[in-house]
Amino acid sequence: MKKRGVTDFGLTMVDAWSAGNFGFPQDEGRRLVRALTWVRRGPDDNGYARPVANVVTVVDLNEMKVLAVEDGGVVALPPEDANYSPAAAGERSGLKPIEIRQPDGPSFELRGHELSWQKWRLRIGFTPREGLVIHTVTYEDQGRARPVLYRASVADMVVPYGDPRPTYFHRNAFDVGEYGIGTLVNALENGCDCLGEIRYLDAVVNDSRGRALTLPNAVCIHEEDAGILWKHVDWRLGSTEVRRSRRLVVSSISTVGNYEYGFYWYFYQDGAIQLEVKMTGVISRRRRARGVEADLGRAGRAPGLWPHSSALLQRADGHDGRRAGQLGVRGEHGGRSPGPANPHHNAFHTEATLLRSEGQAQRILDPLAGRFWKIVNPSVLNRLGEPVAYKLMPGENVLPFAGPEASVTKRAAFMTKHLWVTRHDPRERYAAGEYPNQHAGARACPATWRTTRRSRTPTSSSGTPSAPTTSSARRTGP
Repeated sequence: MKKRGVTDFGLTMVDAWSAGNFGFPQDEGRRLVRALTWVRRGPDDNGYARPVANVVTVVDLNEMKVLAVEDGGVVALPPEDANYSPAAAGERSGLKPIEIRQPDGPSFELRGHELSWQKWRLRIGFTPREGLVIHTVTYEDQGRARPVLYRASVADMVVPYGDPRPTYFHRNAFDVGEYGIGTLVNALENGCDCLGEIRYLDAVVNDSRGRALTLPNAVCIHEEDAGILWKHVDWRLGSTEVRRSRRLVVSSISTVGNYEYGFYWYFYQDGAIQLEVKMTGVISRRRRARGVEADLGRAGRAPGLWPHSSALLQRADGHDGRRAGQLGVRGEHGGRSPGPANPHHNAFHTEATLLRSEGQAQRILDPLAGRFWKIVNPSVLNRLGEPVAYKLMPGENVLPFAGPEASVTKRAAFMTKHLWVTRHDPRERYAAGEYPNQHAGARACPATWRTTRRSRTPTSSSGTPSAPTTSSARRTGP
């Protein structure tokens, strides 16, 4: 540290990063962290702007011993500050107050952890590992409560980083499976994280020693305007009809070291559910020495620093096998081939493919094909005589990931998977396994997730290579 000009160790910050098992003989049977260090200029400085490059402290958590201090060579500390307080960064001016008022109170009703709003009814849960969990979602359709989801959560999250250098290659943080998004949840405050007529729920979890721990105001519930739901102007009659859209918001925010994840479950009046994950906070940067390859990441807002990206797995469980059977359909929009049925070359159509197993459903998310997944219940028909269904609409899906032999790819196989829904099975709850920190290679992925062909109708199809999971998905239709 002194070689790097660090003499006041009271200004250092050390984060214990879980790294998993890379198959090194000396790591077998150990539960390790590889700790990283940053340096503040002063007590109130943002230390994450000043990483101590090429220094990693290897610690055995079971024995609580330092096994090694790895030094990959001296790189000077970044020269610039990156403080974000109003005093340092300034404040935006020219904005007048906005008031959100509901004088008669909110339109939703909360009884304990059961929440009802418009035609929606659900239960709100919370776990130390996943944080906010949505249970037993139903939608009232012509007087009938239709089950939509049994359990939904963000089941895991990985930050792959993707830097092959000796003191960087181990960085692939599983923020859910290793650290626990739930235990890192914020205490939300009225007028800051949420606006309007708000109801809060506390979360009760266990700490690292198994003791009960109450996290106040962990979940925020409120309504908000969501633009236009429907509008039509009849120019012949000179009349206009407009329906405003309102949505119910169930949210929580967790801080993982330098960054925050905001989880927002939206329930709409048109029968849609949307999960939005807002990523904010402070960038954890890598120091780049001169001569190091620049294609390992995009430059940050300071000389010689790179930021990183994250991948998330949204887990949505259907009801168990005692419910009516469900069939999966994959739809693709595309142009029809030229020919007698398409003489002007302008026809397009939607091609539907029946999927009889989870393995068969694996496909690359192709935005140009408009690919979506539809879950159909053939035992219930709607007013038009068609089987009721809901549609999975993938959201943003741009994520470079490591090769198939990389440790992070084996530990986080969900990075390369499509978006899918399965019947609820507690054995398949965690895509990276119960204890991802101790896994090496393919052992990270539960066998039932890797090899399942679960289906009412057997199939021999193994599917094709699949794409990264999405960080946002919208389910349309009740």
